[in-house]
Amino acid sequence: MNSAHYQIIHDTHYRYASPVSLAQQLVHLWPRACAWQRNHAQQLLVSPQPCQRQDTLDVFGNPLTRLVFERPHDELKVSAQLQVEVLARPALDVQQSPAWEQACAALSYSGKALLPDVLEATRLRFESPYVHLKQVFNDYAAECFSPGRPLLAAVDELMQKIFSEFSFDAAATQVATPLLQVLEERRGVCQDFAHLMLACLRSRGLAARYVSGYLLTQPPPGQPRLIGADASHAWISLFCPQQGWVDFDPTNNLRPGLEHITLAWGRDFADVSPLRGVILGGGEHDPDVQVTVLPISAVTA
Repeated sequence: MNSAHYQIIHDTHYRYASPVSLAQQLVHLWPRACAWQRNHAQQLLVSPQPCQRQDTLDVFGNPLTRLVFERPHDELKVSAQLQVEVLARPALDVQQSPAWEQACAALSYSGKALLPDVLEATRLRFESPYVHLKQVFNDYAAECFSPGRPLLAAVDELMQKIFSEFSFDAAATQVATPLLQVLEERRGVCQDFAHLMLACLRSRGLAARYVSGYLLTQPPPGQPRLIGADASHAWISLFCPQQGWVDFDPTNNLRPGLEHITLAWGRDFADVSPLRGVILGGGEHDPDVQVTVLPISAVTA
């Protein structure tokens, strides 16, 4: 197939223990338009009605919606309803890429003017709130980065290493679980594996970004897709001076294709959280999040 069409519904429901008097929310729920993705329809339903709404772009160019609530409310519902087309990406030979040392040198300061795309990538070489640069991450990836090895081949092996040595365990971590704990216990979720891979790459001087989005899940044979059973997904994208940005999914040990829908990208999860904000009041609260990704053919069948 050259492309795949999807309908996506992302529902978030907050129930507050006590009324919220004031709130400001940042929403990253519009899919990003890019070379391999087209947005055909999008709608954001919010209850209660916000006093102010602004649709803009964040510092990474992701669509961002700002919501302001100035009236008391005891629950918040945000529903994104989307139709997206994902296009096939060009075939990639990981051996046909520069040596990883050459890529590091191209991203390093030398006193010479950098090309715009290289300059843009350099800001994704550094620490971020959830991704710290430490020698232990550099050491973990060392066997993948033998001298002179093609960059993409080395990163591909690192992706395989994380996939084979770590177990997916939704109960093992939370958003703020330190990466050192994830590395020690070898358990986590897609967000953890993406953060770990970023730490390994950035600790070596490479530029890599966190990508949030959705993944089409396959139900067991003979079983229908369950509404609301899917979830947000995360993977990484590496900057290669010759090929540009190349995506890798360490949770599934593959390079994203037609079943990956890109939502937003940034330094780490903190930059692209689907919904985050500041509230006055509310008491204890946890969101109920349901995500459904359906092929358009399944919707119309």
